[in-house]
Amino acid sequence: MLPVPDTAIIVVAAGSGTRLEAGAPKALVGIDSRSILRHALDGVFAAAPAQVIVVAPAGFEGDVETEAREAAGDRVDLVRVVTGGSTRQQSVSAGLAALWGDVTTVLVHDAARALTPPAQIDAVVAAVTAEVGVIPALPVVDTLKRVDGGTVVGAVDRSELAAAQTPQGFPRALLESAYAAALSSGVEYTDDAALFAAAGHLVRHIDGAARAFKITTPSDLERARHLLVGAGEVHSAPTHHARGGLPLVGIGTDVHAFGGEGNLWLAGLEWPGEPALSGHSDGDAVAHAIVDALLGAAGLGDIGQHFGTAHPEYAGAHAEVFLARTRQLLAEAGFVIGNVSAQFQGNRPRFSARRAEAEGVLSAALGGAPVSLTATTTDGLGFPGRGEGISVTAIATVVPDDSRNV
Repeated sequence: MLPVPDTAIIVVAAGSGTRLEAGAPKALVGIDSRSILRHALDGVFAAAPAQVIVVAPAGFEGDVETEAREAAGDRVDLVRVVTGGSTRQQSVSAGLAALWGDVTTVLVHDAARALTPPAQIDAVVAAVTAEVGVIPALPVVDTLKRVDGGTVVGAVDRSELAAAQTPQGFPRALLESAYAAALSSGVEYTDDAALFAAAGHLVRHIDGAARAFKITTPSDLERARHLLVGAGEVHSAPTHHARGGLPLVGIGTDVHAFGGEGNLWLAGLEWPGEPALSGHSDGDAVAHAIVDALLGAAGLGDIGQHFGTAHPEYAGAHAEVFLARTRQLLAEAGFVIGNVSAQFQGNRPRFSARRAEAEGVLSAALGGAPVSLTATTTDGLGFPGRGEGISVTAIATVVPDDSRNV
């Protein structure tokens, strides 16, 4: 017989997953051969024992029950599945109604944060007190702007901001009274910490984890798959064997035409007297191809998503800015850079004399990761051969940072 725990975790899995575009409730979409929900529950059951209440989408209670029982193992007596409502707040309320009488601490966890480390769950439980709620959070690292239509009107001080994650933990009595107050007021809150704080209660935060990101879009799902494959955690069909520990490989290409203003910037170096490449930033096709290769390897989208014209702060920026920010994005996602190799095709500039210098600059911007560069002409063929611009291809590897998987 398992001792009756005084902690409960409500796993909210009732979302429709419209933005995931998978044609099924989000929690039941597969990351590998296991669903988002199953991965989330694997983390929950790897943490300290607690009552586990899984809030299922209406009509899918049986599927959720199967997932929960398989994940629970010998803790199956701690599991209960309930049906969710039309809003997140209603779904959590359904979970609260299923709490055992001995429970004094309640965690609310989004199944969509499928790779949340068990250590984060335990840390939230440990930090909750009889008067204070707790959320895990990460610092906001993006440069934020206040906009009015298409115009940037000011900067936002990111030192005052944090990106909230789950599970969020609360003393049961205060959370239940806060939910009752929200119900009577008719206000819908974006998360449980906001609802708890609106009732006049204190919420503190602890450090979150990069792996606890929320799977909302297809690119998020691909990122989760990359993380599992890279860490050797992927679950595949019985006739296949996961090949864990291998680096992930990405490829990037970039093309820029001559015609920019000032001197040429290429491979992180300025080339006085050479015609500049045109582009949103400095037109450094070598750096841009490397960025795309790194982002692709980690499943983090592409350079347009993170540095395109929708990000005016990168207008005119040079290679070290792009590469340092890319390295930061990789670190936040739980990756370190293995190596980078790039080749540019063009008739100018003459590259060999500055190859080592360029490799050193690019490597420094990537935190010391090895960078190798080559250059070739095209025997007069194509737009590089005609001297109209430069084309670059880059290949990069990234590997999971084991120190972030805790």
